[in-house]
Amino acid sequence: MEKKHIDKKNFEGLTVEKQQDGIEIDVFELLGYFKSKLVIIIAAFVLGSVLAGAYTYFLVEPLYTATTKIYVVSASSDTMVNLTDLNLGTGLSSDYEQVITIRPIFNQVIKDLDLEYTYEQLLGMVSIAVIKNTRIMTISVTSTDPNEAEQIANDIAKQAEIQIPKLMDTPKPHIIEPAIVPMYKSSPSFSKNIMMGALGATVLVLGIFTVIFVLQDTVKSADDIERMFGSLPLAVIPEGDLGILAEGLETASKKKVKPIRNNNSRKETKCS
Repeated sequence: MEKKHIDKKNFEGLTVEKQQDGIEIDVFELLGYFKSKLVIIIAAFVLGSVLAGAYTYFLVEPLYTATTKIYVVSASSDTMVNLTDLNLGTGLSSDYEQVITIRPIFNQVIKDLDLEYTYEQLLGMVSIAVIKNTRIMTISVTSTDPNEAEQIANDIAKQAEIQIPKLMDTPKPHIIEPAIVPMYKSSPSFSKNIMMGALGATVLVLGIFTVIFVLQDTVKSADDIERMFGSLPLAVIPEGDLGILAEGLETASKKKVKPIRNNNSRKETKCS
């Protein structure tokens, strides 16, 4: 009884120490656990890629982007561009970027092309940027219809060329490269979505297995006892199927002994 009491105290002490120190995870043991679940992990990788690919192909509508370029400086005379013109173009690049998106220009584009978009919707389709260290601006329009994207981009550039000199009293920008109808979609990326789906499903499954591994505190072998308590068990009960053993005992108990024939009793019967 005293020995059992001491063992119980030691066990409680180990438990408290574990709670105070936190949960320790053996990385190699965790990797071994992942290895035992390798088939499920591979299945999750394949399933995630298939689902992501199917979603991208059947449910996501492709988008097309058309881009036009304008030059935001012009000569103050008809013969040459001086230093003042270049500095003016550099300073006006950021201003042009904001002015192009004002309502008068966008509303005129909507009217010219008979679009069903509102100003806010059209603004969400347009992206304007200044190429670094240049006075060239790009106007990009993204739409589900490639022809519509090309028409909107060119008409915005046209309206900017007309409206900006009136609004800012500055030299008008020049269209140096009109937009063309895009032949290929700009989004979504089929391969990128497949990889993201496959990696996402794999990470999810690995996370679930990690939680199960951490929360699993069942002692399954002598090695588990040695790792948890620092000592080997005194005895190990061999593994066996108790159900089969019980069934065998029950069958043996139901067997009947065959009766022994008595020749004397048979003779008595004939005499009578």
